[in-house]
Amino acid sequence: MAQQEWLYGIHALESIILREPERLIELFVLKGREDKSIHDIVSQARSLGTSVQFCQRKTLDDKVDGGQHQGVVAKVKPAKQYNENDLASIVESSKLPFLLILDGVTDPHNLGACLRTADAAGVDAVVVPKDKSAALTPVVRKVACGAADVIPLVQVTNLARTLRDLQDAGVWIVGTAGEAENNIYECKFNGPMALVMGAEGKGMRRLTREHCDELIKLPMAGSVSSLNVSVATGVCLYEIVRQRG
Repeated sequence: MAQQEWLYGIHALESIILREPERLIELFVLKGREDKSIHDIVSQARSLGTSVQFCQRKTLDDKVDGGQHQGVVAKVKPAKQYNENDLASIVESSKLPFLLILDGVTDPHNLGACLRTADAAGVDAVVVPKDKSAALTPVVRKVACGAADVIPLVQVTNLARTLRDLQDAGVWIVGTAGEAENNIYECKFNGPMALVMGAEGKGMRRLTREHCDELIKLPMAGSVSSLNVSVATGVCLYEIVRQRG
């Protein structure tokens, strides 16, 4: 495991300073940036005793491989990594478990957007397979706008086994699939549950689909056959929120 990570973007830095300031090692800021958001980050970092360096744009660009850093980059200690044992504890400690499972979402922008929406919808944890899934990269954290530091992203070795364990714990597994007979507005969502969203374009893998208790679909009235996975996730999560309200 890496001893340090790079984090960038105003929202991501504001979030880590607010929630996990002990992870901050060093801050790098674009020379000449004097807007309030950057000034506040610098002031807070200095109050924590963190070294602050002012750099040329190329120096920052090189640190993040050309990512959109918005003039602020930080060297930080690695975030906690969650696994199957953590998931069991999360489900056990929740009064009404609400999970989002992403089966093979590989685009970091989609993963970041899903984390952001999941946090807003009150999801307890987001579950992804260790293989064939985007990891918690700086791009994901930037897109998530701080949500990646709040909501647990649980990486599991065997997703099918995890689904079985969740079912044994009383969690109802609802998967999204274009061939489903019922659309989301015809279904009832209450009690402990997990929403499964498939990969971009391919949908859920066969084994994942077979482990779902129920399959649903979104009604599609236009000419396109599907929605972007992060958009579809938002629609589904908020219908569940509305019903559980």
